[in-house]
Amino acid sequence: MRVAIIGGGAGGFFSAIAVKENHPDAEVIIYEKSLKVLSKVKISGGGRCNVTNGCDTIGELSQAYPRGSKQLRKAFGIFNNKHTMEWFETRGVPLVTQEDLCVFPVSQNSQSIIDCFLKEVKRLGISVKTKHGVQSLDPSKGKLQLQFLDENQQSEIFDKVIIATGGHPKEKGFDWLRNLGHSIETPVPSLFTFNMPSESITELMGVVVEEALVSIQGTKLKGNGPLLITHWGMSGPAVLKLSAFGARILNELNYDCNAQINWVNNINTEIVKETVLALFKKHSNKQISNVRPYMLPVRLWHYLIDRCGLSKETTCSQLGNKVINKIVNALTNDVYAVKGKTTFKEEFVTCGGVSLSDINIKTMQSKVVENLYFTGEVLDMDGITGGFNFQAAWTTAFIAGKLLD
Repeated sequence: MRVAIIGGGAGGFFSAIAVKENHPDAEVIIYEKSLKVLSKVKISGGGRCNVTNGCDTIGELSQAYPRGSKQLRKAFGIFNNKHTMEWFETRGVPLVTQEDLCVFPVSQNSQSIIDCFLKEVKRLGISVKTKHGVQSLDPSKGKLQLQFLDENQQSEIFDKVIIATGGHPKEKGFDWLRNLGHSIETPVPSLFTFNMPSESITELMGVVVEEALVSIQGTKLKGNGPLLITHWGMSGPAVLKLSAFGARILNELNYDCNAQINWVNNINTEIVKETVLALFKKHSNKQISNVRPYMLPVRLWHYLIDRCGLSKETTCSQLGNKVINKIVNALTNDVYAVKGKTTFKEEFVTCGGVSLSDINIKTMQSKVVENLYFTGEVLDMDGITGGFNFQAAWTTAFIAGKLLD
């Protein structure tokens, strides 16, 4: 049996290894269009490679996917995050789970993951061919013929093909799969940060609020968690989570909207007001600049005082009901204009791709083309930040690698 893997990234290598372990006699070839394999693995997680997430249950794991959650819930029954950790550790890559449940190699270096893959591929006798971009795939009499972009490279015929090409920012990148009869969900960016060019809050770059709630006015979109103020706007898990779940809506808005920030992650303004009043009463003789509700970062609290038009020297006892309401509003309903987005680190994630309705999730085989399988981000399946996108790649690659009909 001859098996081709199209794409030399995370899903491509993982599925190739799975194929060879399930079918030792198979000839397995990985085709990568660029000169380097595993380039996205190299830069992921700031060069540390967040291989998966350490959350406890399949239910919890599957909730991290704005698209593909239902299908992955089934797939995680076959191969999940616990299996991933065992897979790497039994192959000589010890892992560590951080407080935020992100899982990294103990080495804190993505090269550990790359070296593991290269070693396994060599051990199993899997061929890797770089500078082999696939132009088209032609199914004929149960076989699959690959035509390459370079005219000097002869076409090849395979019994099975696994597509692991990753996401594409433009729909055109999926044309060759649409030509085979697959439905394509339009790709749009996911996992991005907010640009706020007209907002002075960017002067607070580096400030982190551990538990904030971000909403987009005029929509039902919400995201909570740590929020980071950057020199271009806002980032952090709260924003990234919202951008993933709201990828299509934010794209329709052309990334031009108002972000409503609840700095204290409490939507009950009456409770917030009671908390603020009790704090100010306790420290009535102190200046408000020295009395921080909810232990907000000092720079942010001073910024909000200015935003309310108050002097930092004002004492707590001087604050009337009207001013208290203004402060509560600043804490729970602070609005900033979003004008554009920025890619999160060097990582680019899209939602969109081959429609999941075209895939048998139990085998990852196409329902449209026999003997053709899919894995990873080429599918309309994506997760929030925290190791979830890699987990979807490992899971789908593991299942595809069984080559079940």
